[in-house]
Amino acid sequence: METIQRSLLGLLLGLTALWWLANAGALSAASGVFPWRSLMVQYSGVLGMGVMSVAMLLAVRPAWLESRLHGLDKMYRLHKWLGIAGLVLSLAHWLWVNAPKWLVQAGWLERPARGPRAEQTVEIFRFFQRQRGLAEQVGEWAFYAAVVLIAIALIQRFPYRHFFTTHRWLAVVYLVLVLHAVVLMNFTDWSTPLGVAMGALLLAGTVAACVSLFRRIGIRRKAVGVVEKVEYMDGVRVNAVTVQLQNRWAGHAAGQFAFVTFDAREGAHPFTISSAWHGDGKLLFLIKALGDYTRTLASALKPGDLVEVEGPYGRFNFEGASRRQIWIGAGIGITPFVARMQALARHPDGRVVDLFHTTAEVDEDALQRLARDARAAGVQMHLMIDARDGRLNGAQLRGAVPDWRAADVWFCGPAAFGHALREDLVAHGLPDGRFHQELFAMR
Repeated sequence: METIQRSLLGLLLGLTALWWLANAGALSAASGVFPWRSLMVQYSGVLGMGVMSVAMLLAVRPAWLESRLHGLDKMYRLHKWLGIAGLVLSLAHWLWVNAPKWLVQAGWLERPARGPRAEQTVEIFRFFQRQRGLAEQVGEWAFYAAVVLIAIALIQRFPYRHFFTTHRWLAVVYLVLVLHAVVLMNFTDWSTPLGVAMGALLLAGTVAACVSLFRRIGIRRKAVGVVEKVEYMDGVRVNAVTVQLQNRWAGHAAGQFAFVTFDAREGAHPFTISSAWHGDGKLLFLIKALGDYTRTLASALKPGDLVEVEGPYGRFNFEGASRRQIWIGAGIGITPFVARMQALARHPDGRVVDLFHTTAEVDEDALQRLARDARAAGVQMHLMIDARDGRLNGAQLRGAVPDWRAADVWFCGPAAFGHALREDLVAHGLPDGRFHQELFAMR
């Protein structure tokens, strides 16, 4: 979370500093509502386009940024907060444009006389000046479209397939807003460091938007496979889908995930790869039957169906300096640990590992498989069934593993559950950097 917070705050503060430097004279001379309105329209516009540009860049999943942000789950969490920030800043921008007009219409404010605009000597700026009316009009409609599309993305009640279809339209909205920003940004700012920074951000965002619109996201990391086996574990409501890849796959590490497309109309869903890589092209996905789509997988899929797999992604890699590890897999969050145990069974790393699997649902066959994997990997498993043992808490974990302060802790499961465990362990002496939590969520 610190990486996400630092990245978002750093972007906002960096753009603020550049804008302040570019407009220091105007800020010191500003007096009255309309001069400040002009400045705040520009400021909110710069910040809004800045965060939306970075959000657009993150949406195309650039591999070079994943390592810097410590995993695609962190990238998508940052993408989400950038989208929310963009929405808030766009609303502020819209209000700065319109609220003074409303006050003038209500008779509460008097608009000062407006003199002629300065004649531009640069041809491109003269052209931009002639397009101001168009840029203002399309920008307003793009703002309304962005509000609707971001709301669909954030409101979980909208089915995933609608989110998947409509979210791509934001690329079109973004390109319209780029036109709006380029035409209406203060011409004098383009020759300052602010102009250089904004030009780079808008260019990067434009390229990313085109990549999205032409459906080229992750194109070099995609492979085609066929469904080899489908099994439904009724006790835990999990689909076990085995895929045999038909073309080249770079391999994956335990804990990584892939975007899997079983149905082109539904789009790609992120699923943890629940098998170690043995070079044979086989991938296992354990998929919880939670929504309308995943509940129908067992009946909809059959051996021989084509599958598109994009990846691998993620930095949930079980690395760390400590020779002691504690794993916590809550519910379907057990999946990365299954892959890791399979890998350790072939290639032990000498670490001492305790695995806590807490679950509200029981499937004896699935639990027996998990126990076999743990024995083969030399992992000490602690099974906690909610109805019998209660929900795992920090006190129980500390009591079961006396040397827990020396361990690296790896958690995969509900975010709030992980946050509670992190707070408890850190409060009792675990260094915060030793608690590793998967944060992935598409929305």
